[in-house]
Amino acid sequence: MRSLCSSLPTAEPGSTVTLEGWVHRRRELARVTFLVVRDRSGLAQVVLPAGTAVPPEETTVRVVGTATANPQAPGGVEVTDATIEALTEPAATPPAELWRPALDVSLPTLLDNAPVLWRHPAQRAKWEIAAASLRGFRATLDELGFTEIATPKFVESATESGANVFAVDYFGRPAYLAQSPQFYKQQLVGVFERVYEVGPVFRAEPHDTVRHLAEYRSLDVELGFIRDHRDVLAVLREVLAGMVSAVHELAGGAVQRTLAAVAVVPDEIPVIHFADALALVGAPADEPDLAPEHERALGAWALAEHGSDFLAVEGYPMRKRPFYTHPWSRDGAGAPPRPPGSAEGSNSFDLLFRGLELVTGGQRLHRPSDYDAAIRARGEDPADYAAYLQAFEHGMPPHGGFAIGLERWVARLVEAANVREVTLFPRDLHRLTP
Repeated sequence: MRSLCSSLPTAEPGSTVTLEGWVHRRRELARVTFLVVRDRSGLAQVVLPAGTAVPPEETTVRVVGTATANPQAPGGVEVTDATIEALTEPAATPPAELWRPALDVSLPTLLDNAPVLWRHPAQRAKWEIAAASLRGFRATLDELGFTEIATPKFVESATESGANVFAVDYFGRPAYLAQSPQFYKQQLVGVFERVYEVGPVFRAEPHDTVRHLAEYRSLDVELGFIRDHRDVLAVLREVLAGMVSAVHELAGGAVQRTLAAVAVVPDEIPVIHFADALALVGAPADEPDLAPEHERALGAWALAEHGSDFLAVEGYPMRKRPFYTHPWSRDGAGAPPRPPGSAEGSNSFDLLFRGLELVTGGQRLHRPSDYDAAIRARGEDPADYAAYLQAFEHGMPPHGGFAIGLERWVARLVEAANVREVTLFPRDLHRLTP
């Protein structure tokens, strides 16, 4: 029976163990040869007589030997009196020495050799953090009564105004790769009230920056019977806390290997209105959006003023939000007043995480008459959105939602300089392989 490397410290001394994995490192000394085996759980040390033939590094092997106590071995136990069986042909020399503590290669080398270099323990740890985040995301929403959904990735029309789409030939007629599951997750609020999805989204935007990808994993959430976007923000806070908790619980070793500074989610995420945010960073009052340097400045302010890695900026101008966004409606008793000049604001927000936009969310329109007016105001015909609008014609609750970019989340957690460093096989303006 196979034993994982991580279970070797609990093996009965003198018992026979079987390890299967990769040759992580070979060290040939005058009197002894050390072999380090790597599997999905970690590393184990095998001690062999000097001169024992050992396959090259990265060859997959089966090791059968005796569990022997040794305080200097990983976990205090090593394998002695071992036989080595290669499970494949001798492996080619990898593009980097994977046994070294740090993977010191250029980004192009990393991306060109991703199928091999993701094997490095510190590199692999980045996706272990992503996987733990996904488990925390799902577990938190399941506990809050959400239903996981799966929506089409071939769509008839663009989802969000102003964003480019990938056109495809769909059995002889035009179609597009989905920019988001927005329309479908809204419709399914009319079925399940609370829904979420984890899936790919596609953006044909010709960005060549450290923060943009043409394909990424979007963590989408939509919920019904809300008062406004602040209810959405409250759920987002719970989700982020659940993701952080899962990273600590399920990927503690990965955090150590990446030296990640895992964020602390505050009990209440600080909020600033868009107009106040512009004033704070010294931007013109008529700016329609925040520039990256504004986001960085606001992130520094949130950390200094509130001790928070997170800051929600609400009330973005309607002209910078999709047509389904609900206009600002938080004036009145118990609600913060609109700052001067924010009359065209929206019930939407961006969440900044360490000075970078991580989440866009907010309240959506839910009345058919509002959709009719919003679509006509764009110079379009509501009939072109008939498949989308039918749910609203049959009664939809006030609702809203948000979307988290998984790769961007992990990049900020591990403080990667480029989102591609944490993406398994990134797709961008220039890269379609591997």
